Amino acid sequence: MTVFSEILDEVSKVIVGKREELEYILATILAGGHVLLEGVPGVAKTTIAKAIASAMSLEFKRIQFTPDLLPSDIIGTYVYRQNRFEFEKGPIFADIVLVDEINRASPKTQAALLEAMQEKQVTVWGNTFRLSPVFTVIATMNPVEFEGVYPLSEAQVDRFMSKVVIGYPSRDELVEILERLRTIEEWPVKPVITREQLLQAREEIWSIYVDRNVKYYIASIVEATHHSPHVQLGGSPRAAIAMMQIARALAYIRGDKHVTPDHVKQAAWPALRHRIILKPEAKLAGITPEKIIEEVLAKVPPP
Repeated sequence: MTVFSEILDEVSKVIVGKREELEYILATILAGGHVLLEGVPGVAKTTIAKAIASAMSLEFKRIQFTPDLLPSDIIGTYVYRQNRFEFEKGPIFADIVLVDEINRASPKTQAALLEAMQEKQVTVWGNTFRLSPVFTVIATMNPVEFEGVYPLSEAQVDRFMSKVVIGYPSRDELVEILERLRTIEEWPVKPVITREQLLQAREEIWSIYVDRNVKYYIASIVEATHHSPHVQLGGSPRAAIAMMQIARALAYIRGDKHVTPDHVKQAAWPALRHRIILKPEAKLAGITPEKIIEEVLAKVPPP
């Protein structure tokens, strides 16, 4: 068992079930990517982000996106003090930044995240400020609200390495939540690793071997998404990179030395589900990106 398995165990003290989803989130952070969490209100999306930050000794900040939120509310701005302007850092200057209900802010405010997510820096008044070396955005989105929201652009969505769907707990899991409520409220999550150890682990995942045949398998899966008659826009090269890196991180978490086709199949779900754009008629017919991924994985033979 690796130290990242211990992190999953620690987070599970306050999150009942959702082991697979937690593993996807942790793998994305380990691979240096950002996470889009989709789920209805009340399924512990915020708690998941906070618990992972606690278990990894990372600074955590939460930004509630609203229609009147301005870019300066996120990034920061210059303030005039003692006869000179000083930069007042915004909440984006943290290790893990939870962006709650990302689709409630205006496109201008959403775009303020683009440079930060891609370059790990922000520019204000022509001056560039570096963000945390482990800077990670975990954004939440409610899939059932359509009023008072601004859909994310494809460019914004593509900045997220993975999209993880948090569903309702089962009946038994819900009972366990009720029985453990006092313990959860007391927040028993303890730090397992430090920021420096996370940075070291991010370097170590590059040592996880990916055979050329496995890379060909990844490329074949991505290419197959382009040929579905229901797909308007399939996976991009960034999707293939995300799939390989998530698969690497999954192997690392489990103590494996190389990436297998099974790792790739698991990585396909968080890496592809938000990058497949369906044709309008396919949506009306009830086709989902998950259905396309299922068909592609069934069709493309593993090495």
